[in-house]
Amino acid sequence: MALQHLTESGFDQAVKAAPLAMVDFWADWCGPCKMLSPIIESLAAAYEGKVLVGKVNVDEEEELAARFGVQSIPTVVFLKNGVETARKIGVMPEAEFRKVLDANL
Repeated sequence: MALQHLTESGFDQAVKAAPLAMVDFWADWCGPCKMLSPIIESLAAAYEGKVLVGKVNVDEEEELAARFGVQSIPTVVFLKNGVETARKIGVMPEAEFRKVLDANL
């Protein structure tokens, strides 16, 4: 499961099919989102086959962002069996995301 760009149409199916998902809500114009992107890509590679790592562009998928109550970006939402278990807002070290992933695997 390499990094996936998720849209409203396939979101629920993709997230529910994965035992654990990490979804980055972001936008092209967001500086902090650009800073977080390499960390998200690194996590996608490190957890390939174990975790669905996805990205949702909030400008293109406004309804999806609203559904999750995303008010500032970057926001990373963690879902286990399709249910939100945690979220992180803002740029953080990779270790912070790994803690949540490892605790839920």
